[in-house]
Amino acid sequence: MLVISDTSPISNLIVIGKLSLLKKVFDVIVIPESVYSEIKALEKFNVDLTEFRNASWIKIVQIHDLNTYHELLKQVDKGEAEAITIAHEMKSDFLLIDEKKGRAIAKEMGIKIIGLIGVLVKAKREKSIDNVKPILDDLRNVARFRISEDLYNEILKSVNE
Repeated sequence: MLVISDTSPISNLIVIGKLSLLKKVFDVIVIPESVYSEIKALEKFNVDLTEFRNASWIKIVQIHDLNTYHELLKQVDKGEAEAITIAHEMKSDFLLIDEKKGRAIAKEMGIKIIGLIGVLVKAKREKSIDNVKPILDDLRNVARFRISEDLYNEILKSVNE
C-alpha cells in the first residue's frame, strides 16, 4: 500500500499520462481527503482529471487518530499531517512524500518513505516499466518537474540507462 501526501506526484503523472504507473507498482493507493480536494481543485487550472476520476484503485481515506494528526499539524501542512497519520494508522508499505520536514517526521515514526523518482526506480527494478528515462524526461519537459542534472544522471546510472 502506498499513501500519497500531496497533489504533486499525482498531478505530475496525470500531466504526462502515467497515473496508472502507480497501480503497476503498488496494489493499493491511498490519499487523504485533503489531498483529494486539492486534486479536484486542479480542474480550475484546466488540468484534465479524467484519468484520476477513472482510477477506482485510488482510495480516499479519512484519518482516525486525531491526536497524532493534531501533533503533526504543528509541524507540517494539512495534507502531509493527514498522510503521515494514515500511513502510520494503516501500516502502509510506503508514504510518497517529497517535503524534507515531513520525510524526517515519517522516518522518525518508522514509516518507509519514497519519492516520485523512487517510484520510477522501483517500477523499473520490478519490471513494471522498461525504461525510466522517457518518463523522467516527460516529467522534466512536460510536467516541469525540477531535478538537477547530476541527480538525473545518477538516477539513470542506477537503473543502467
